[in-house]
Amino acid sequence: MKPVLQTGFQTDLRPDSLSFSLLGAALAVAQVRTGMALPQALAGVFASTSALPQARGAMQDIAYRAMRSLGQSDALIALMAPKAPEPLVSALLACALPLMQPDADGSSAYEQFTVVDQAVTATYAHPDSERAKPMVNAVLRRFQRENKELLAAAALQPVAKWNYPQWWIDAVRAAYPDQWQAVLITGNQPPPLTLRVNLRRTSVAEYLTTLEAAGIAAARIGPQAVRLAKPVGVHLIPGFDDGLVSVQDAAAQLAAQLLDVQDGMKVLDACAAPGGKTCNILELAAADVTALDADAKRLQRVQENLDRLGLQAALKAADAQQTDWWDGEAYDRILADVPCTASGIVRRHPDIRWLRRKGDALQLATLSAKILDNLWQMLAPNGKLLFVTCSLWPQESEAQAAAFAVRHGATRLQAPGQLLPTGGAEQDHDGLFYALFQKNA
Repeated sequence: MKPVLQTGFQTDLRPDSLSFSLLGAALAVAQVRTGMALPQALAGVFASTSALPQARGAMQDIAYRAMRSLGQSDALIALMAPKAPEPLVSALLACALPLMQPDADGSSAYEQFTVVDQAVTATYAHPDSERAKPMVNAVLRRFQRENKELLAAAALQPVAKWNYPQWWIDAVRAAYPDQWQAVLITGNQPPPLTLRVNLRRTSVAEYLTTLEAAGIAAARIGPQAVRLAKPVGVHLIPGFDDGLVSVQDAAAQLAAQLLDVQDGMKVLDACAAPGGKTCNILELAAADVTALDADAKRLQRVQENLDRLGLQAALKAADAQQTDWWDGEAYDRILADVPCTASGIVRRHPDIRWLRRKGDALQLATLSAKILDNLWQMLAPNGKLLFVTCSLWPQESEAQAAAFAVRHGATRLQAPGQLLPTGGAEQDHDGLFYALFQKNA
């Protein structure tokens, strides 16, 4: 029986071929164009194709590359195609074109002629293959012949040069006039693989020795943070399945440290899923932690992480804007990792830039303010609330923090503020914002 790719789509493509992976990635990219997040789009493709792990990995890699180069690809397609391709053909071209260009280190995973051949082969699964095949063939062969000239022409357009919507480019430039180019460039690079060492199970020094014995190069970059020189599959990380380490960005690891939780404290982690910060708090202190999230399904991921690390917390599926779930007993510490545009983690989720709209920041900031105000009443006198976002936009971060302090007369303590992802050894982390407040007695 032919594997079904999507309603109305069937294919005889070999499941281990580049053409199969290109088509699967294109289906996911086409879904992103309609407003679906890339992880959900890929999950749907994986389910419909019954793709083996190797093919899934290839589809994911191709789709993420496509998202990071979508502005350039759209410009190139417009320069070469006689008329706008229909959505799946456009997505297939957007997946193929980045593969025909070298990576940042000058290497190439595929020869150009191989990409052309396999992309054309993928069109046989298209319901209108007779039209799709010649367009894909013509566009990619022209790019193969004229890529230098075409890339130069596309680079004259800011959206193609930087691979972000114009409003996003303008917003970063306005907020960070000295660092805007570095922020945009870093957002187009694959993120590093950073681990958080579980200090209840081992030490950073001992774990670095374990990595060295496994032939994995790594360096310590924080109290619990170890960055691998090259990413590896999560289950190939020594000790991961046994709870020795977790995958967590270096910037995100600051949350538990800033909260300064002590043994026996009552702690709330609001908007907790997938649970990285919850687990980190428990690795540092024997506290009474409640992990709150509005999505019960996402709390399952929190429980999985707790189980793997041998930790315990109370999980509650409830809305952080409400109080019906609260028992009335004040918390000593509250971590408020509130909803935001996620503009600071765009290199991990490159589809975000194409899914967000200019007005989203204001809308989400309004929601986050309601959550912060609600949580503040649950904080004990002299207690601390840590406000966190993974946003680059000031209206979601610094402006929000300043307004909150005024509304509640809160004492603002020392915290990093806005962390910028600008690359390099010291700044190779996500773009998180931290503001720490203490309630007056």
